Amino acid sequence: MDLRKIKKLIDLLEESNLAEIEIKEGEESVRLARAPKGGYAVAAPAPAVYAPAPERPAAPMPMHSPTEAATGGSAKAGSDLPDGHVVRAPMVGTFYASPAPDKPSFVSVGQSIKAGDTLGIIEAMKMFNPIEADVSGTVLKILAESGQPIEFDQPLFVIG
Repeated sequence: MDLRKIKKLIDLLEESNLAEIEIKEGEESVRLARAPKGGYAVAAPAPAVYAPAPERPAAPMPMHSPTEAATGGSAKAGSDLPDGHVVRAPMVGTFYASPAPDKPSFVSVGQSIKAGDTLGIIEAMKMFNPIEADVSGTVLKILAESGQPIEFDQPLFVIG
């Protein structure tokens, strides 16, 4: 895509009330989004085709039996995770325990939760993605610290 066209799109975005615009020309695409505080537009090439990442092994912790590997990590002896359902990171990004630095955490250890409750958020590519509980129970352990970079499939919470 021509740089002049991109500059015209930036001008168009600045003059309008739009927060974001995406233009596709054949195989090429450009997504422009207005920054929430700075008021400037950012040009970033958008991926043309989404390809899911290949699955990686669960976690670099010792596995005691094939059954444990198949269940996705129910905690047993030799692991620092308590027994319970492990909620893992669905993506790479930065973990945040609260919606804003001055707000309380979504959940705390010992809190009862329901399936669908927000446990935390992961920021990835300027998008905030909620991490929701997939089971009801009690939060037994929070494994990630707010502001910490996390990896795909990293254990974040243990729910009992």
